[in-house]
Amino acid sequence: MELIIGPRLYSTWSLRPWLVLKRCKADFTVREIDIYSPAGQAELEQVSPSRLVPLLKVEGETIWDSMAISVWCAERYPEANLWPADAHARWLARSAACEMHGGFMALRTDCGMGPDHTMVGPDRAPAPTGEAVARDLRRLVDLWSGIRTRFGAAGPFLFGDWSVPDAFFTPVATRIRHYQIDLAAHGDSDGLARAYVEALLAQPDLATWAADALKPD
Repeated sequence: MELIIGPRLYSTWSLRPWLVLKRCKADFTVREIDIYSPAGQAELEQVSPSRLVPLLKVEGETIWDSMAISVWCAERYPEANLWPADAHARWLARSAACEMHGGFMALRTDCGMGPDHTMVGPDRAPAPTGEAVARDLRRLVDLWSGIRTRFGAAGPFLFGDWSVPDAFFTPVATRIRHYQIDLAAHGDSDGLARAYVEALLAQPDLATWAADALKPD
């Protein structure tokens, strides 16, 4: 089984299924492609039907898209409990992951993680301004706080125990750290959203990803 990813420093899309596969204790290798170079683009065109990363090569098939890979993992590794057991929590977990997968475009654009930024290392960028980003941040605080209040008693993650939405929101946590965003200024009066971000940033698997990202070529 091979997971093909973009550069670890910048590819938030690649981080998500990598975290999921690690949670499953899956036996897989990683191929990192420099998608920002002409050679990397040529290699990507040969292996990826969408010309995007990430993608998973398994049993002669290519599974592309971080959500599709995560769904495959949930089917292949049911013992990993990648979705909450409670039906209502599970419905909302899928809604939250899909909202992150397709939304928050202002935050993604103005808090970019391209080659001029990094998802690891010290804080270094000032928080962006603008109503569109502020609206996204308010939505995140509301989403996280509401779900944590209802379903978070069993642990530090969104639904208590770790689940797929936590993989999808981990890159957002790195953005919040990188851009020094004060969630209290966006409605996090009780600190629930900040505590959730800190839990995501404290994941040992994220530390492993960050250490690998900083290794010299």
